[in-house]
Amino acid sequence: MAAQTREEYRINEQIDARQVRLIDENGTMVGIVPLAVALERAAQAGLDLVEVAPTATPPVCKIMDYGKFKYEQQKKASAARKKQRVIEVKEIKMRPNIDENDYRIKMKKVRDFLAEGDKVKVTLRFRGREVAHQDIAMRLFERVKDDVGDLAKIEQTPKLEGRQMVMVMAPVR
Repeated sequence: MAAQTREEYRINEQIDARQVRLIDENGTMVGIVPLAVALERAAQAGLDLVEVAPTATPPVCKIMDYGKFKYEQQKKASAARKKQRVIEVKEIKMRPNIDENDYRIKMKKVRDFLAEGDKVKVTLRFRGREVAHQDIAMRLFERVKDDVGDLAKIEQTPKLEGRQMVMVMAPVR
């Protein structure tokens, strides 16, 4: 059985307090009344008595349509989930002696990723003795920074990790 993640409310006869702080169907504070009186008022209104703050002393109960209340909460939760966006880290791999056309294509991809709101990790891989020419790599990273400076901020400056250099950029909000 899955664990209950949602907050469950006690309604009507499930409420076990002797006295409750009552809020009527219009949202007006009635005051502290015996549970029987609160249940009677809810029945007269044709609505449910819902315990909205069980930890308060005495518990706070509200007269409302419980089905409608649960439906509205479900809609709010759904809207919150819809607005959520998971930021991914996309990786672009290059070589120090990248051709001009290949560079333009990679930069177009970087711009697309940043426009979508994703972070971009630019990796520059060295082979053989290329690792001795880190100045070429730094110039390439400077060029990347200049080309996407309006869309991104540098989150991690270029640093050498073994046989590759890495720089991480995040979209500007």
